[in-house]
Amino acid sequence: MQTTYSLPLTADLWRHTPEWPLWRRLLFRFTFIYVALYMSPWQWLGSWPVGNTLAEYYSAGESWLVTFANDHLFHVKDQLVPLNGSGDTSYGYAQLCLFALLAVVGAVIWSLLDRRRNYDRLAYWFLVVLRYYVAMIAFGYGIIKLFGQQMPFPLISQLATPLGDLLPMRFSWLFIGYSAPYQFFSGAVEVLTGLLLLWRRTATLGAFVGATVFMNVMVLNLCYDIPVKLFSIHLFAFCNLLLLSDTGRLLDFFVFNQPTKPKAHFRLRSPRMQWARIGLKVAFVGIFALVPLYGPLWETMFSSEGPTPPKLKSGFYEVTDFRANPTLADSLRWQNVVFEETQAMGSILTTDTLFRQRYRRGYFSYALDSTGRNLAVRKMASDSLPLFTLQVTRPDTNRLLLSGLFRGDSLHVALRRTNRHFQLAERQFHWLSEANR
Repeated sequence: MQTTYSLPLTADLWRHTPEWPLWRRLLFRFTFIYVALYMSPWQWLGSWPVGNTLAEYYSAGESWLVTFANDHLFHVKDQLVPLNGSGDTSYGYAQLCLFALLAVVGAVIWSLLDRRRNYDRLAYWFLVVLRYYVAMIAFGYGIIKLFGQQMPFPLISQLATPLGDLLPMRFSWLFIGYSAPYQFFSGAVEVLTGLLLLWRRTATLGAFVGATVFMNVMVLNLCYDIPVKLFSIHLFAFCNLLLLSDTGRLLDFFVFNQPTKPKAHFRLRSPRMQWARIGLKVAFVGIFALVPLYGPLWETMFSSEGPTPPKLKSGFYEVTDFRANPTLADSLRWQNVVFEETQAMGSILTTDTLFRQRYRRGYFSYALDSTGRNLAVRKMASDSLPLFTLQVTRPDTNRLLLSGLFRGDSLHVALRRTNRHFQLAERQFHWLSEANR
């Protein structure tokens, strides 16, 4: 039978210590400020009309503080690189140093002004907010994995890239994206973490599952040089912080082989407060679980409206004839061309930096006009102007002739589509394997 109380009590770690030791009070004050800065709950208002302005002011102020502190104290790098697809940029490390410094200064000021001997109630609500924050992150990453949208199946261009040319991160990305069931399993466990953390009765189990999941993510990031190291380390630490509140009970059960008492919870006596709690929980699930689920579900179940833009026949094309004026160096000549199936993009085996270079291939986006005879090639799909435009001729279903101006001079390329065989694309699976393949 679960024990309930009319007032919020702290977790079991502090239930026998009405007066906290000095080291615990200092550590709590530092942790409280640091985690609050890291979670930045005020930035969550950015999606609301009025809150968007406040979030912009906060972001601008934080950016100024990070730059100022780096220039005068940290010196992580002379010119900070802002957060982009990578969370481990020089700005990210300078931001981390700033949060730690502000937490130390804030803890000192807090200690001088506050003479309280324990923070049972504040610690309780701090852990509640932290629990929901971890649940929010788990839902966000888990749901997109359920639909295979975080790590897609390797493109033809990636299958045509030699293994040794891939960076560790891309190698790990393709390893996960190759298997839809494995990615679904990873997402399902993260979603399970979020669901378990929503209820007090299952919060400890949710923190256990979350610590396991995010430890695996953290080790992958560290071992494969995936630039989300700082974030994954924090998620793993937050899950352990949630477990820390149950240290006494967990040690009794797992180590000392002793019976444990039920975890102390509180009960809201006012019906209004009870309904408010339920309403807030439903709103949280709707915003951070159902809304992220809506996009992938809609995209999976319903095709986009409107006519599909014309695309070239996807596949691997050998270059049978390449004539450029003036003659290009061998490293710049096109060796083979790939047109992808799912997107209007492709890649060329060339070191020409006119294209977006990744793993010794030049990537591009393209658009055909309504006649299918004019091919506009862009470095990125968002570019307003094409790099060049070529005329397309189709002698038969497996051949393309491209001609036009390239770098201001004439270019003629003949392509032949081949049945390039990639064993990895077969998604092989064998219960019975007679040899180590």
